[in-house]
Amino acid sequence: MLNILKSLFGTKNDRELRKIAPILTKINMLESKMQLMSDGELKAKTAEFKSRYQKGETLDSLLAEAFAVVREASKRSLGKRHFDVQLIGGYVLHQGKIAEMRTGEGKTLTATAPVYLNALSGKSVHVVTVNEYLASSQSLEMSKLYGFLGLTTGCILSGMSDQERQEAYCCDVTYATNNELGFDYLRDNMKVRLEDFVQRGHHFTIVDEVDSILIDEARTPLIISGPSDTTSDKYLVSNNAIRGLRKEIDYTVDEKSRACALTEAGISKVEKRLNIENLFDPENNELVHACNNALRAHVLFRKDDHYIVQNGQIIIVDEFTGRLMHGRRFSDGLHQALEAKENVQIQPENQTLAQVTLQNYFRMYEKLSGMTGTADTEAVEFHNIYKLNVVVIPTNRNMIRKDYDDVLFLKQAIKFNAVADEIEKIHKTGQPILVGTVSIEKSELLSELLKKKKIPHQVLNAKHHEQEAHIIAEAGQKNRVTLSTNMAGRGTDIILGEGVAELGGLYVIGTERHESRRIDNQLRGRSGRQGDPGASKFFLSWEDELMRRFNNKANQFIMEKFVGDEAIHDPRLTNVISKVQKRVEGFNYDIRKQLLQYDDVLNQQRKAIYAARMRILRKENVKEILTGEPVEKFARTICDDFSPPSGLPGELVAVDYRNLERILFRNFNKAIPFTSDERRKEEVSRLEFYELITHKLISEYEEKEKLFGAEQMRDIERWVMLQTIDSWWKDHLLNIDHLKDGIGLRGYAQKDPLQEYKNEAFELFIRLISAIKQDTLQMIFRVQPNLAEKFISEAKEEVERKAKNELKNSHAAHEDPEVAFENRLEEKETLERKRAIYSS
Repeated sequence: MLNILKSLFGTKNDRELRKIAPILTKINMLESKMQLMSDGELKAKTAEFKSRYQKGETLDSLLAEAFAVVREASKRSLGKRHFDVQLIGGYVLHQGKIAEMRTGEGKTLTATAPVYLNALSGKSVHVVTVNEYLASSQSLEMSKLYGFLGLTTGCILSGMSDQERQEAYCCDVTYATNNELGFDYLRDNMKVRLEDFVQRGHHFTIVDEVDSILIDEARTPLIISGPSDTTSDKYLVSNNAIRGLRKEIDYTVDEKSRACALTEAGISKVEKRLNIENLFDPENNELVHACNNALRAHVLFRKDDHYIVQNGQIIIVDEFTGRLMHGRRFSDGLHQALEAKENVQIQPENQTLAQVTLQNYFRMYEKLSGMTGTADTEAVEFHNIYKLNVVVIPTNRNMIRKDYDDVLFLKQAIKFNAVADEIEKIHKTGQPILVGTVSIEKSELLSELLKKKKIPHQVLNAKHHEQEAHIIAEAGQKNRVTLSTNMAGRGTDIILGEGVAELGGLYVIGTERHESRRIDNQLRGRSGRQGDPGASKFFLSWEDELMRRFNNKANQFIMEKFVGDEAIHDPRLTNVISKVQKRVEGFNYDIRKQLLQYDDVLNQQRKAIYAARMRILRKENVKEILTGEPVEKFARTICDDFSPPSGLPGELVAVDYRNLERILFRNFNKAIPFTSDERRKEEVSRLEFYELITHKLISEYEEKEKLFGAEQMRDIERWVMLQTIDSWWKDHLLNIDHLKDGIGLRGYAQKDPLQEYKNEAFELFIRLISAIKQDTLQMIFRVQPNLAEKFISEAKEEVERKAKNELKNSHAAHEDPEVAFENRLEEKETLERKRAIYSS
């Protein structure tokens, strides 16, 4: 029935494309008109469009004309005319959707029409790329088109000063990487003057390689941190305690969940090495965590696969692209464990001062859109998390690439020999070959095999990625063999050399399947661009990561018994592996969705805190925030400290005014005397007592304002509250981390951990707000008139000093949050179990 309906009405994607057809027709009809215009007349259309928009016309009503103008301007400034499919993609982007366009279809040019149209509003337009090379090269090339039409173009690169960033963000169009955008957002919300902010809002953005940024990297929080007071001793001690432990005897490993744990024998051995009786004593909590991290560092993390050692530092290798991730560190002490393992200098742990996930950062944009060659497999996730629909754009020319069935071997060594033989056979024909590997280790292993066969080749992995774009761009030349870690060079077109099409185009070889079909499709997509010929083939083994973690042991037994060293060539194999990948994708999506639910709680609190800071920086009246309920709460705190309430109705409080004056002096650093009329009442009701102290506080506040003057008082309020917010927010982030660490244990009490987390995080936030107001009040009450100017100056310097020092420590905490969460949960469960054993 479903197939019959599809044949009658078409798929949802077909219906989307049919809706765009009339608009495309209108744009094409305007082309001859635009061709007759002089350069001056064409450029003048920008000012005309802006005027019409300001008078009430919508961007949608301007779309056809604006797209036609961009097409003609592109021909004159770049020598490139937009294909119809590129205009269709541009319309999809303007709608706030994802345009799936195959590799080589010209996504960079596709973005120009919606960028131009949305820039006419005068609001910022951001184009996001996966690396700085692409941000720089695309902005440089497309600035010719935008400049021709009177728009300015900026580019954000690491190492830029705030002034340079401001200039780039003030342009009509700004190119940047996702990390730079996220960190600028965090930095702005730590600054103490509005004029120092670099970003000017989050209006419209186009995310290139949207699947890589919004899915692959979205789980990694961007963090700005400051140094903590921890030492490196525990990492060295735990590293020595873990060395030489034996698998299945001293520890166990779960490949599927990438987890490991000490056995009873392992725990005894570690306790002996550490010279302690009970590893799980409460006083050893930090040591338990350090030992678990040391075990993970030795067992689960491989050098030249998950990280490399370069210039005495541990540099993370991105599992999706094979790129080095300079400046990023594994979180929760894992990076320090790796530094101890590799005997390099151990950097101190940092305390989080500000953080945001890419998921929540990009959801701030009023209109979010994206482009990629592979999004349809993740369409459900894009819709559910980002409210983004995927539209598959037809290719400009039919795709004629030949995708061969997978080939499966029993052993990895046999597989790589087969890959080398295949490369040797194809290389003799002159056909260029691009080989995708999943790690540096595998690319270098294959490189050694090719050297033995004396086959010249280029190796592109995390160790050589500075030449990435050049090496990838040359991969389509005759006789070229290129080894690349996963998707290194993504975003760079591979253009076929002369005579290569006749040889069959670019031949892509995959040496392993990824957990996500999308990553495999990206590798295939390097070949067969713009109707070019090409081919792709995957060589697999039963020892590959995906197979090892998710295969069936019975199937493995059959393989070993009946297949031996022979390869399996069976079309059904590809379908079986695709089904495994679908299950894994669903599993990973569920984890990301759950993580986002947890992060949404902190995200709402972050928005509230940043909004409060913004109100202060805009010089809104802080006095109104402080002199209402906070004064009453502060008065109650003082009263209850002086005389704890009994809870009895009609309770009377015996007031020792001399002692009460001492308490007030301690809080305000100033004598606050009571009048003789007030002293006559030796006993008052608790309500009268509250009212008396509240009156004293308000009177003291008003008295200070008279002494300082209203203008100076407002400055004191703003600077004190700003300093207090930043200090308490840092501590709140630490408390939230601790809460998240142990919340999973609530499930054992038949409680929903997420709901428990929401409830307790809300309570923590209420206490945070109350503490900020009370601390601010207390500091203001302590300011003396003769020291007011000095106090303001010192408070301002302190806030600015912290901002400058802490902004240096911006990084992405690269450990998967769900892995950290599960490991912490496992540690706590083991801790409770061991304590129970020892106590009994």
